[in-house]
Amino acid sequence: MKHTTISGKILYTSRKPGREGHERGREIFTFTKHTDGSRTMRALCEIDEPDPTVLRDIVYSLDADDMPTDCYVRLMVGDKFMGAGIFRIADGYVECESFGPTIGRVSQKVPFGGVFDGFGTHPIAGDAYITKKMDKSKGPHARKFRTFLPSPDHRGAPPPIIAETSLMLAYVGDETITVAAGTFEASHYVFTDPDASMAGGHPEYNVWVTADDDAIFLKGGVDGYMMTWYELVELKRV
Repeated sequence: MKHTTISGKILYTSRKPGREGHERGREIFTFTKHTDGSRTMRALCEIDEPDPTVLRDIVYSLDADDMPTDCYVRLMVGDKFMGAGIFRIADGYVECESFGPTIGRVSQKVPFGGVFDGFGTHPIAGDAYITKKMDKSKGPHARKFRTFLPSPDHRGAPPPIIAETSLMLAYVGDETITVAAGTFEASHYVFTDPDASMAGGHPEYNVWVTADDDAIFLKGGVDGYMMTWYELVELKRV
């Protein structure tokens, strides 16, 4: 095959008192990078706790400029079908065809009206990859980060429909870090939500990603009520 492949596994653990280090979920992801510069991310995300459980399948593609082109989302919540939808981003619009037991059939077409940074898919691997839109040549700095996504819910558990957020993303700097999958040169970023653009406002979210063009998630954690930690435990590049 002409494409190259990056695959890995991210472990979700708790940092709540009395639950420190307890496994609360996991994510298996694959990126395929094509000769024209486009990429597709496939992610299987499992959240065991808190109830209800969430099982999310994502297939998300970007063009050679790292702008989103399409995304498929399928959700099982509490081991019951919650919804599925396909999104297309082209010609000035974000479009969605979605269905689920609580929403029936939904068709949406929303003009994005200006510049935006990407599409938030909810997998942790996707959170890392979108940080590529920060210009590290400017040094440590922060700016508003406009994205569309299939749900403003923190766990991405409701049926998929078009939503928009405007978070703050800060580039902190580069450092060498070690995680279960190895030692890497990493870039450190922080997501915050001062305008509560996600449901109820998202707690501060620190992420470390590989400092190269692949922007692979290495480690990170969310503060506040979530008190959760994520770490790359397996990585393979072919």
